[in-house]
Amino acid sequence: MDTASFLKPPDTVPLRVLVVDDEKNIRVTLAAYLEGMGCRVMAVATAGAALSALESQAFDLAFLDLRLKEMSGLELLPQLLSRSPRLAVVMITAYATIDTAVAAIKRGARDYLPKPFTPEQIGHLVSGLAERLHLSRQVAELQAHLQEAVPEVVLETESPKMRSVLEMVERVAPAEISVLLLGENGTGKGVIARWLHSRSRRSGGPFVVISCPTLSEELLASELFGHVKGAFTGATRDREGRLEAAQGGTVFLDEVSEISPGLQAKLLRFLQEKQFERVGENRTRRADVRVVAATNRYLEEEVKAGRFREDLFFRLNTVQISLPPLRERREDIPFLARRFLDFFARQARRPTPELSISALDALRSYSWPGNIRELRNVLERAVILWPSQVMGPEAFPEQIAGQVSAAPVLGGNYSLERIEREHILRVLARTSTLEEAAQILGIDSSTLWRKRKKYEEES
Repeated sequence: MDTASFLKPPDTVPLRVLVVDDEKNIRVTLAAYLEGMGCRVMAVATAGAALSALESQAFDLAFLDLRLKEMSGLELLPQLLSRSPRLAVVMITAYATIDTAVAAIKRGARDYLPKPFTPEQIGHLVSGLAERLHLSRQVAELQAHLQEAVPEVVLETESPKMRSVLEMVERVAPAEISVLLLGENGTGKGVIARWLHSRSRRSGGPFVVISCPTLSEELLASELFGHVKGAFTGATRDREGRLEAAQGGTVFLDEVSEISPGLQAKLLRFLQEKQFERVGENRTRRADVRVVAATNRYLEEEVKAGRFREDLFFRLNTVQISLPPLRERREDIPFLARRFLDFFARQARRPTPELSISALDALRSYSWPGNIRELRNVLERAVILWPSQVMGPEAFPEQIAGQVSAAPVLGGNYSLERIEREHILRVLARTSTLEEAAQILGIDSSTLWRKRKKYEEES
Protein backbone atom coordinates (compact mmCIF):
# COMPACT_ATOMS: atom_id res chain seq x y z
CA MET A 1 0.00 0.00 0.00
CA ASP A 2 1.01 3.62 -0.58
CA THR A 3 2.50 4.87 2.67
CA ALA A 4 2.78 8.40 1.27
CA SER A 5 -0.95 8.91 1.93
CA PHE A 6 -0.64 8.23 5.67
CA LEU A 7 -1.46 11.04 8.07
CA LYS A 8 1.94 11.90 9.50
CA PRO A 9 2.35 12.49 13.25
CA PRO A 10 3.81 15.80 14.46
CA ASP A 11 7.52 16.32 13.91
CA THR A 12 8.69 15.02 17.27
CA VAL A 13 10.54 12.10 18.84
CA PRO A 14 9.52 8.86 17.00
CA LEU A 15 6.83 6.88 18.78
CA ARG A 16 7.85 3.50 20.16
CA VAL A 17 5.10 1.03 19.21
CA LEU A 18 4.51 -2.59 20.27
CA VAL A 19 2.32 -4.78 18.04
CA VAL A 20 0.89 -7.93 19.67
CA ASP A 21 -0.95 -10.24 17.25
CA ASP A 22 -0.63 -13.96 16.52
CA GLU A 23 -1.43 -13.48 12.82
CA LYS A 24 1.81 -12.94 10.90
CA ASN A 25 0.15 -11.01 8.06
CA ILE A 26 -1.33 -8.50 10.52
CA ARG A 27 2.01 -8.05 12.30
CA VAL A 28 3.88 -7.46 9.05
CA THR A 29 1.25 -5.15 7.54
CA LEU A 30 0.72 -3.09 10.68
CA ALA A 31 4.48 -2.78 11.27
CA ALA A 32 4.87 -1.55 7.69
CA TYR A 33 2.12 1.05 8.21
CA LEU A 34 3.76 2.31 11.40
CA GLU A 35 7.32 2.33 10.13
CA GLY A 36 6.10 4.29 7.12
CA MET A 37 4.96 6.94 9.61
CA GLY A 38 8.39 7.06 11.22
CA CYS A 39 7.55 4.93 14.26
CA ARG A 40 9.95 2.48 15.88
CA VAL A 41 8.13 -0.85 15.91
CA MET A 42 8.49 -4.20 17.65
CA ALA A 43 6.02 -6.90 16.58
CA VAL A 44 5.47 -10.04 18.69
CA ALA A 45 3.08 -13.01 18.44
CA THR A 46 2.48 -14.02 22.07
CA ALA A 47 1.52 -12.57 25.45
CA GLY A 48 4.78 -13.79 26.97
CA ALA A 49 6.83 -12.02 24.30
CA ALA A 50 4.85 -8.83 24.86
CA LEU A 51 5.54 -8.87 28.62
CA SER A 52 9.23 -9.58 28.00
CA ALA A 53 9.39 -6.66 25.56
CA LEU A 54 8.00 -4.31 28.21
CA GLU A 55 10.59 -5.52 30.69
CA SER A 56 13.42 -4.65 28.31
CA GLN A 57 12.28 -1.28 26.91
CA ALA A 58 9.63 1.42 27.10
CA PHE A 59 6.81 1.88 24.59
CA ASP A 60 4.42 4.75 23.97
CA LEU A 61 1.71 2.76 22.17
CA ALA A 62 0.60 -0.87 21.82
CA PHE A 63 -1.74 -2.46 19.30
CA LEU A 64 -3.14 -5.54 21.06
CA ASP A 65 -5.19 -8.27 19.38
CA LEU A 66 -8.29 -9.27 21.31
CA ARG A 67 -7.82 -12.99 20.62
CA LEU A 68 -4.41 -14.53 21.28
CA LYS A 69 -3.69 -18.24 21.51
CA GLU A 70 -2.54 -18.47 25.13
CA MET A 71 -4.80 -15.79 26.64
CA SER A 72 -7.22 -13.10 25.49
CA GLY A 73 -6.13 -9.53 24.92
CA LEU A 74 -8.53 -8.47 27.68
CA GLU A 75 -6.62 -10.69 30.12
CA LEU A 76 -3.24 -9.43 28.93
CA LEU A 77 -4.25 -5.75 28.96
CA PRO A 78 -4.09 -5.21 32.78
CA GLN A 79 -0.69 -6.94 32.89
CA LEU A 80 0.69 -4.60 30.23
CA LEU A 81 -0.63 -1.53 32.06
CA SER A 82 0.70 -2.72 35.43
CA ARG A 83 4.20 -2.83 33.90
CA SER A 84 3.79 0.41 31.95
CA PRO A 85 1.00 2.65 33.37
CA ARG A 86 1.53 5.34 30.70
CA LEU A 87 1.23 2.89 27.79
CA ALA A 88 -1.61 3.76 25.38
CA VAL A 89 -3.24 0.50 24.28
CA VAL A 90 -5.43 0.13 21.19
CA MET A 91 -7.40 -3.13 21.00
CA ILE A 92 -7.72 -4.65 17.50
CA THR A 93 -10.09 -7.46 16.52
CA ALA A 94 -12.04 -8.98 13.67
CA TYR A 95 -14.87 -9.74 16.12
CA ALA A 96 -15.88 -6.23 17.12
CA THR A 97 -18.93 -5.83 19.39
CA ILE A 98 -20.13 -3.07 21.69
CA ASP A 99 -19.65 -5.32 24.74
CA THR A 100 -16.02 -6.10 23.97
CA ALA A 101 -15.31 -2.44 23.20
CA VAL A 102 -16.79 -1.36 26.54
CA ALA A 103 -14.89 -4.12 28.38
CA ALA A 104 -11.61 -3.02 26.77
CA ILE A 105 -12.12 0.65 27.65
CA LYS A 106 -13.05 -0.23 31.24
CA ARG A 107 -9.83 -2.21 31.62
CA GLY A 108 -7.72 0.72 30.49
CA ALA A 109 -7.55 0.56 26.68
CA ARG A 110 -7.20 3.95 25.02
CA ASP A 111 -9.10 3.02 21.85
CA TYR A 112 -10.67 0.15 19.88
CA LEU A 113 -10.03 -0.65 16.21
CA PRO A 114 -12.00 -3.27 14.20
CA LYS A 115 -10.35 -5.29 11.44
CA PRO A 116 -9.87 -4.70 8.58
CA PHE A 117 -8.40 -1.25 9.26
CA THR A 118 -7.04 1.30 6.83
CA PRO A 119 -3.79 3.28 6.79
CA GLU A 120 -5.85 6.42 7.43
CA GLN A 121 -7.35 4.94 10.62
CA ILE A 122 -3.91 3.98 11.89
CA GLY A 123 -2.61 7.40 10.91
CA HIS A 124 -5.28 9.27 12.87
CA LEU A 125 -4.69 7.16 15.98
CA VAL A 126 -0.92 7.55 15.89
CA SER A 127 -1.04 11.24 15.01
CA GLY A 128 -3.35 11.99 17.93
CA LEU A 129 -1.12 10.15 20.39
CA ALA A 130 2.02 11.78 18.99
CA GLU A 131 0.46 15.22 19.50
CA ARG A 132 -0.44 14.36 23.10
CA LEU A 133 3.07 13.11 23.87
CA HIS A 134 4.57 16.16 22.19
CA LEU A 135 2.46 18.44 24.41
CA SER A 136 3.42 16.42 27.50
CA ARG A 137 7.10 16.82 26.67
CA GLN A 138 6.62 20.55 26.13
CA VAL A 139 4.97 20.78 29.56
CA ALA A 140 7.87 18.84 31.12
CA GLU A 141 10.39 21.18 29.47
CA LEU A 142 8.43 24.20 30.66
CA GLN A 143 8.31 22.83 34.20
CA ALA A 144 12.07 22.25 34.12
CA HIS A 145 12.56 25.83 32.95
CA LEU A 146 10.27 27.13 35.69
CA GLN A 147 12.28 25.25 38.30
CA GLU A 148 15.28 27.29 37.19
CA ALA A 149 13.31 30.54 37.05
CA VAL A 150 11.22 30.18 40.24
CA PRO A 151 12.63 29.43 43.71
CA GLU A 152 10.99 26.23 44.84
CA VAL A 153 10.74 25.98 48.61
CA VAL A 154 13.22 23.43 49.92
CA LEU A 155 11.46 20.98 52.19
CA GLU A 156 13.76 21.44 55.15
CA THR A 157 12.21 22.64 58.38
CA GLU A 158 12.81 23.22 62.06
CA SER A 159 9.07 23.39 62.71
CA PRO A 160 7.47 20.38 64.47
CA LYS A 161 4.17 21.09 62.69
CA MET A 162 5.81 21.13 59.27
CA ARG A 163 7.82 17.98 60.07
CA SER A 164 4.52 16.22 60.82
CA VAL A 165 3.20 17.30 57.41
CA LEU A 166 6.26 15.93 55.61
CA GLU A 167 6.11 12.66 57.54
CA MET A 168 2.45 12.26 56.56
CA VAL A 169 3.27 12.93 52.90
CA GLU A 170 6.01 10.29 53.00
CA ARG A 171 3.51 7.74 54.34
CA VAL A 172 0.69 8.40 51.85
CA ALA A 173 2.77 9.10 48.71
CA PRO A 174 3.21 5.43 47.67
CA ALA A 175 -0.53 4.73 48.00
CA GLU A 176 -3.08 5.40 45.24
CA ILE A 177 -5.55 7.20 47.50
CA SER A 178 -6.82 10.75 47.01
CA VAL A 179 -5.25 13.44 49.20
CA LEU A 180 -6.82 16.75 50.29
CA LEU A 181 -4.41 19.55 51.20
CA LEU A 182 -5.75 22.32 53.44
CA GLY A 183 -4.08 25.62 54.18
CA GLU A 184 -4.14 29.37 53.73
CA ASN A 185 -3.10 30.92 50.44
CA GLY A 186 0.67 30.95 50.06
CA THR A 187 1.45 28.12 52.47
CA GLY A 188 2.94 25.89 49.76
CA LYS A 189 0.12 23.48 48.93
CA GLY A 190 1.31 23.28 45.31
CA VAL A 191 4.87 22.52 46.41
CA ILE A 192 3.65 19.75 48.72
CA ALA A 193 1.45 18.29 45.95
CA ARG A 194 4.39 18.20 43.56
CA TRP A 195 6.61 16.60 46.23
CA LEU A 196 3.93 13.99 46.95
CA HIS A 197 3.87 13.14 43.24
CA SER A 198 7.66 12.86 43.13
CA ARG A 199 7.60 10.35 46.02
CA SER A 200 4.80 8.24 44.50
CA ARG A 201 4.84 5.27 42.12
CA ARG A 202 3.62 7.69 39.47
CA SER A 203 6.67 9.93 39.63
CA GLY A 204 7.65 9.00 36.07
CA GLY A 205 4.28 10.24 34.80
CA PRO A 206 3.00 13.79 34.27
CA PHE A 207 2.15 16.22 37.07
CA VAL A 208 -0.71 18.36 35.76
CA VAL A 209 -2.02 21.44 37.60
CA ILE A 210 -5.57 22.73 37.13
CA SER A 211 -6.40 26.09 38.76
CA CYS A 212 -10.14 25.81 39.39
CA PRO A 213 -11.02 29.45 40.28
CA THR A 214 -9.49 31.01 37.16
CA LEU A 215 -11.90 29.51 34.59
CA SER A 216 -15.62 29.67 33.86
CA GLU A 217 -17.67 26.47 34.27
CA GLU A 218 -17.64 25.81 30.50
CA LEU A 219 -13.89 26.37 30.14
CA LEU A 220 -13.08 24.37 33.28
CA ALA A 221 -15.13 21.44 31.95
CA SER A 222 -13.16 21.61 28.71
CA GLU A 223 -9.88 21.92 30.63
CA LEU A 224 -10.68 18.85 32.72
CA PHE A 225 -12.37 16.55 30.23
CA GLY A 226 -11.54 18.00 26.80
CA HIS A 227 -14.05 18.81 24.06
CA VAL A 228 -14.96 17.94 20.49
CA LYS A 229 -15.15 20.31 17.56
CA GLY A 230 -18.32 22.43 17.67
CA ALA A 231 -19.09 21.68 21.35
CA PHE A 232 -19.29 25.42 22.06
CA THR A 233 -18.36 28.74 20.49
CA GLY A 234 -14.64 28.72 19.79
CA ALA A 235 -14.27 24.93 19.82
CA THR A 236 -12.70 24.73 16.35
CA ARG A 237 -11.12 21.30 16.80
CA ASP A 238 -11.11 18.28 19.10
CA ARG A 239 -9.08 18.90 22.23
CA GLU A 240 -7.76 16.50 24.84
CA GLY A 241 -8.43 17.41 28.48
CA ARG A 242 -5.96 17.57 31.33
CA LEU A 243 -7.18 14.27 32.76
CA GLU A 244 -6.18 12.46 29.57
CA ALA A 245 -2.90 14.37 29.38
CA ALA A 246 -2.09 13.22 32.92
CA GLN A 247 -2.48 9.51 32.06
CA GLY A 248 -0.34 7.47 34.46
CA GLY A 249 0.47 10.54 36.57
CA THR A 250 -1.09 12.98 39.05
CA VAL A 251 -3.66 15.76 38.64
CA PHE A 252 -3.51 18.62 41.16
CA LEU A 253 -6.86 20.43 41.55
CA ASP A 254 -5.97 23.77 43.11
CA GLU A 255 -8.81 25.45 45.07
CA VAL A 256 -11.22 22.60 44.33
CA SER A 257 -13.91 24.27 46.45
CA GLU A 258 -14.53 26.73 43.60
CA ILE A 259 -15.86 24.05 41.19
CA SER A 260 -19.54 24.53 40.27
CA PRO A 261 -22.18 21.97 41.42
CA GLY A 262 -22.63 20.60 37.88
CA LEU A 263 -18.92 19.92 37.46
CA GLN A 264 -18.73 18.49 40.98
CA ALA A 265 -21.05 15.68 39.86
CA LYS A 266 -18.88 14.91 36.82
CA LEU A 267 -15.71 14.98 38.91
CA LEU A 268 -17.31 12.61 41.44
CA ARG A 269 -18.13 10.14 38.67
CA PHE A 270 -14.56 10.30 37.42
CA LEU A 271 -13.16 9.65 40.91
CA GLN A 272 -15.49 6.66 41.32
CA GLU A 273 -15.16 5.07 37.88
CA LYS A 274 -12.12 6.72 36.21
CA GLN A 275 -14.49 7.44 33.29
CA PHE A 276 -15.64 10.65 31.60
CA GLU A 277 -16.84 12.12 28.32
CA ARG A 278 -15.38 15.08 26.48
CA VAL A 279 -17.68 18.09 26.28
CA GLY A 280 -20.06 17.58 23.35
CA GLU A 281 -19.26 13.87 22.96
CA ASN A 282 -21.14 10.70 23.94
CA ARG A 283 -18.15 8.38 23.83
CA THR A 284 -16.96 7.26 27.26
CA ARG A 285 -13.22 7.57 27.88
CA ARG A 286 -10.97 6.45 30.70
CA ALA A 287 -7.91 7.96 32.39
CA ASP A 288 -5.72 6.39 35.06
CA VAL A 289 -4.64 9.32 37.22
CA ARG A 290 -4.25 10.09 40.90
CA VAL A 291 -6.07 13.18 42.18
CA VAL A 292 -4.61 15.54 44.77
CA ALA A 293 -6.85 18.48 45.67
CA ALA A 294 -6.26 21.64 47.66
CA THR A 295 -8.39 24.39 49.17
CA ASN A 296 -8.09 27.33 51.53
CA ARG A 297 -11.68 26.86 52.71
CA TYR A 298 -13.19 24.58 55.36
CA LEU A 299 -14.96 22.09 53.11
CA GLU A 300 -17.09 20.77 55.98
CA GLU A 301 -18.65 24.25 56.22
CA GLU A 302 -19.08 24.39 52.43
CA VAL A 303 -20.92 21.04 52.61
CA LYS A 304 -23.22 22.29 55.40
CA ALA A 305 -23.96 25.43 53.38
CA GLY A 306 -24.90 23.31 50.35
CA ARG A 307 -22.11 24.68 48.17
CA PHE A 308 -20.08 21.46 47.99
CA ARG A 309 -21.28 17.88 47.53
CA GLU A 310 -20.83 15.73 50.61
CA ASP A 311 -20.11 12.59 48.56
CA LEU A 312 -17.40 14.41 46.58
CA PHE A 313 -15.89 15.71 49.83
CA PHE A 314 -15.65 12.16 51.17
CA ARG A 315 -14.03 10.97 47.91
CA LEU A 316 -11.39 13.71 47.98
CA ASN A 317 -10.86 13.53 51.73
CA THR A 318 -9.43 10.00 51.99
CA VAL A 319 -6.39 11.58 53.63
CA GLN A 320 -6.41 15.18 54.83
CA ILE A 321 -3.18 17.12 55.38
CA SER A 322 -3.23 20.62 56.89
CA LEU A 323 -0.31 22.96 56.19
CA PRO A 324 0.59 25.41 58.96
CA PRO A 325 0.75 29.14 58.13
CA LEU A 326 4.16 30.80 58.23
CA ARG A 327 3.35 32.58 61.52
CA GLU A 328 3.16 29.13 63.15
CA ARG A 329 6.58 28.07 61.85
CA ARG A 330 8.65 31.21 62.50
CA GLU A 331 11.75 29.12 63.15
CA ASP A 332 11.90 28.49 59.37
CA ILE A 333 11.86 32.18 58.40
CA PRO A 334 15.67 32.78 58.47
CA PHE A 335 16.38 29.74 56.29
CA LEU A 336 13.62 30.56 53.79
CA ALA A 337 14.65 34.22 53.67
CA ARG A 338 18.30 33.44 52.93
CA ARG A 339 17.31 31.00 50.21
CA PHE A 340 15.08 33.57 48.51
CA LEU A 341 17.81 36.20 48.79
CA ASP A 342 20.32 33.86 47.20
CA PHE A 343 17.96 33.05 44.33
CA PHE A 344 17.00 36.65 43.52
CA ALA A 345 20.58 37.85 43.88
CA ARG A 346 21.66 35.35 41.22
CA GLN A 347 18.92 36.63 38.95
CA ALA A 348 20.01 40.23 39.56
CA ARG A 349 23.68 39.25 39.09
CA ARG A 350 24.78 40.70 42.41
CA PRO A 351 26.32 39.14 45.53
CA THR A 352 23.77 37.69 47.94
CA PRO A 353 22.85 40.37 50.50
CA GLU A 354 23.10 39.65 54.20
CA LEU A 355 20.33 40.26 56.69
CA SER A 356 21.15 42.36 59.73
CA ILE A 357 19.97 41.13 63.09
CA SER A 358 17.29 43.82 63.23
CA ALA A 359 16.11 42.81 59.73
CA LEU A 360 15.78 39.19 60.85
CA ASP A 361 13.93 40.37 63.96
CA ALA A 362 11.49 42.26 61.74
CA LEU A 363 10.88 39.22 59.54
CA ARG A 364 10.34 36.99 62.56
CA SER A 365 7.95 39.45 64.23
CA TYR A 366 5.66 40.06 61.26
CA SER A 367 2.43 38.02 61.04
CA TRP A 368 2.76 37.12 57.28
CA PRO A 369 -0.91 36.99 56.20
CA GLY A 370 0.32 36.05 52.69
CA ASN A 371 2.59 33.32 54.10
CA ILE A 372 5.59 32.04 52.10
CA ARG A 373 4.39 33.74 48.91
CA GLU A 374 4.42 37.13 50.68
CA LEU A 375 7.91 36.49 52.12
CA ARG A 376 9.15 35.66 48.62
CA ASN A 377 7.71 38.87 47.16
CA VAL A 378 9.10 41.05 49.97
CA LEU A 379 12.62 39.70 49.50
CA GLU A 380 12.48 39.92 45.71
CA ARG A 381 11.57 43.61 46.06
CA ALA A 382 14.35 44.17 48.60
CA VAL A 383 17.01 42.64 46.33
CA ILE A 384 15.94 44.93 43.50
CA LEU A 385 15.62 48.17 45.50
CA TRP A 386 18.10 47.92 48.40
CA PRO A 387 21.57 49.04 47.27
CA SER A 388 23.85 47.93 50.08
CA GLN A 389 25.13 44.47 50.86
CA VAL A 390 23.64 44.29 54.36
CA MET A 391 19.87 44.60 54.59
CA GLY A 392 18.33 46.43 57.50
CA PRO A 393 14.60 46.51 58.25
CA GLU A 394 14.38 49.67 56.15
CA ALA A 395 14.70 47.41 53.08
CA PHE A 396 11.20 46.07 53.75
CA PRO A 397 7.74 47.66 53.49
CA GLU A 398 6.71 49.81 56.44
CA GLN A 399 4.32 47.26 57.94
CA ILE A 400 7.26 44.85 58.29
CA ALA A 401 10.00 47.35 59.14
CA GLY A 402 7.76 48.74 61.92
CA GLN A 403 7.87 45.39 63.71
CA VAL A 404 11.35 46.13 65.04
CA SER A 405 11.44 47.33 68.64
CA ALA A 406 12.66 50.87 69.19
CA ALA A 407 16.41 51.37 68.92
CA PRO A 408 18.35 52.33 72.07
CA VAL A 409 18.44 56.10 72.66
CA LEU A 410 21.58 57.90 73.80
CA GLY A 411 21.29 58.65 77.53
CA GLY A 412 18.75 55.86 78.02
CA ASN A 413 19.10 52.76 80.15
CA TYR A 414 21.19 50.83 77.64
CA SER A 415 24.64 49.30 77.87
CA LEU A 416 27.49 50.61 75.71
CA GLU A 417 27.60 47.20 74.01
CA ARG A 418 23.92 47.48 72.99
CA ILE A 419 24.42 51.01 71.62
CA GLU A 420 27.59 49.99 69.73
CA ARG A 421 25.88 46.99 68.22
CA GLU A 422 22.89 48.99 67.00
CA HIS A 423 25.11 51.72 65.54
CA ILE A 424 27.32 49.20 63.70
CA LEU A 425 24.32 47.33 62.25
CA ARG A 426 22.73 50.56 61.00
CA VAL A 427 25.95 51.67 59.32
CA LEU A 428 26.35 48.23 57.73
CA ALA A 429 22.77 48.38 56.48
CA ARG A 430 23.22 51.67 54.60
CA THR A 431 26.66 51.05 53.10
CA SER A 432 27.59 48.97 50.08
CA THR A 433 30.78 47.31 51.33
CA LEU A 434 32.41 46.22 54.56
CA GLU A 435 35.35 48.53 53.84
CA GLU A 436 33.08 51.59 53.49
CA ALA A 437 31.34 50.80 56.79
CA ALA A 438 34.69 50.29 58.57
CA GLN A 439 35.92 53.66 57.29
CA ILE A 440 32.80 55.43 58.65
CA LEU A 441 33.10 53.65 62.00
CA GLY A 442 36.83 54.34 62.24
CA ILE A 443 37.81 50.70 62.83
CA ASP A 444 39.75 48.08 60.90
CA SER A 445 37.66 46.06 58.39
CA SER A 446 38.82 42.76 59.94
CA THR A 447 37.59 43.96 63.36
CA LEU A 448 34.25 44.91 61.81
CA TRP A 449 34.00 41.51 60.10
CA ARG A 450 34.50 39.75 63.46
CA LYS A 451 31.86 41.93 65.16
CA ARG A 452 29.35 41.32 62.37
CA LYS A 453 29.98 37.56 62.53
CA LYS A 454 29.44 37.63 66.30
CA TYR A 455 26.14 39.50 65.94
CA GLU A 456 24.92 36.99 63.35
CA GLU A 457 25.78 34.04 65.58
CA GLU A 458 23.88 35.67 68.47
CA SER A 459 20.72 36.14 66.36
